[in-house]
Amino acid sequence: MSGAARSGRRSDEVRVGIVGTESSHVDHVVRYCNAEHRAGPARVVAVAPATPDERVRDLGIDRVVGAPEELLGLVDAVVVADRDARRHTGQALPFLTAGLPTLVDKPFAADPADAEAMVAAARRHGAPLTSYSALRWHPALATVRRVRPRAVVATGPADPASRYAGIHFYGTHPVELALLLAPGPVGPVRVQTGDGIVVATAVVGGTAVTVQFVAPTDPPVPFHVQVTGHAEVVGTALELSPDYLHPGLDAFFEMVRTGTPPLPLDDLPRPVRFLAAVAQQLAQP
Repeated sequence: MSGAARSGRRSDEVRVGIVGTESSHVDHVVRYCNAEHRAGPARVVAVAPATPDERVRDLGIDRVVGAPEELLGLVDAVVVADRDARRHTGQALPFLTAGLPTLVDKPFAADPADAEAMVAAARRHGAPLTSYSALRWHPALATVRRVRPRAVVATGPADPASRYAGIHFYGTHPVELALLLAPGPVGPVRVQTGDGIVVATAVVGGTAVTVQFVAPTDPPVPFHVQVTGHAEVVGTALELSPDYLHPGLDAFFEMVRTGTPPLPLDDLPRPVRFLAAVAQQLAQP
C-alpha cells in the first residue's frame, strides 16, 4: 500500500504549503486551491509563520507548523508569501535544496546576491523556481506588446520608506513591467526625485526605459505602461480585477505539474538588480 493510500489522500494530490500569512495574496491562493479547485488536485494543507513573532491568521487550514522548514515532508510545493523580500532567501532555500517547486511571491529578493543564491540553489538541486509580479500576466498588456519599443514608461505606486524592504515592495511591479517590455541587458540606472515621485531611467537592450514610482495616495495612482514605437505611442492602464492573481497561479501550478518554470531563471534577478540600484542611490545623502 502506498504512503498516499495509508494517509487517506489521493495518489495524485499535490500538497501545498505556505510561508507567511500576512499578505492578502495568501487568501487568493487558498481560495484558488481549496475553495474553487482551480489547481486540480492541489490543496493548501499546511502553513508556517514567516517569522517566530508572526501570529498565523486563520485561513481554514488545519496544519500550522512553527517554522518554514517544518513544512518539509508535509508538502510537495511551496509558496513563500512573506511580504518582506529580505527574508525570502532564508525561507526558500530549504525547499529548493529539497527540490520542491517553489513560488517566491513578489518581490523576489531585495539584494541581488540573495536572488542569485536562490537561482543557483534551484539549478543545483533541480528545483522548479519562479517569482513574478502578477501584473506581467495582465491581459491589457497585449495592447502594448505588439509594438516594437524604442522607449518604455512604466508607472505605479511605491513607497521608498516601506517597512517591507522599502521601494522593492511595490516598486517591483512597474520595474518588472518595464523589463518585460524591454528585454536585454540593463545599463546604468539613474535616479531623480521630485515631489512625491522617484524616476529611474536606464537603457535596456537598446530601449530607453523610464520607471515612475509615485508616493502612495488614497486612491493610489494606477499602474500604467506606455510604449513608443517607430511610428506610434501606445499606453494602457492595468486595472486589477478580483481574480488578478489567477493567471500567475495558473502558471505556477503548470510549473508544479511539468517541472518547467514559466520564466527563465536568469530573468528573476533582473528587477532585483534594477531596484537595488534605485535603493542605493536613494540612500545617498
